[in-house]
Amino acid sequence: FFFGDRMPHSWGLKARTRDLFSKGFRCHGRPSLTTYLAIFKIGDYVDICNNSAVHKGAPYKFYQGKTGRVWNVTPRALGVLVNKRVRGRIMQKKVTVRTEHVRKSRCQEEFKARVRHNERVRCTGVGQRIKRLPAQPKPAMTVQKKNEPLPLGAKKFVFSEVYDF
Repeated sequence: FFFGDRMPHSWGLKARTRDLFSKGFRCHGRPSLTTYLAIFKIGDYVDICNNSAVHKGAPYKFYQGKTGRVWNVTPRALGVLVNKRVRGRIMQKKVTVRTEHVRKSRCQEEFKARVRHNERVRCTGVGQRIKRLPAQPKPAMTVQKKNEPLPLGAKKFVFSEVYDF
């Protein structure tokens, strides 16, 4: 019998990762060729996402979903610097991960697009505000009354209107 959330007896490397490493519906099987052909350079930001179809070179379950920077590149694996909070301090951990368990991060996409836009603005020579502003309140609206107002309220439910026997 299964009595709720029982305390586990084993504390193995992959203990309690059934849902953590599971793949989505119709996404099972070996990784595609593009995962092996991706080019990583030192300094790139990468997301660690464990691919359960490949057991070799998989990171420890703590690093699942973490973002880090590439500090070492080898033919089949990457060295990734990841920040880990240990009690009161943040430590930089060096994790060696195969390329199947890594994808390029999109964490700097918005920043790089903003830098490109600012450079284009500077090249035009026209003074414009580059600094970002928080979302402003929406402008005022006027509601025009064209028809007679409709009464709003609960309508009595009549069974015979819904079902015609």
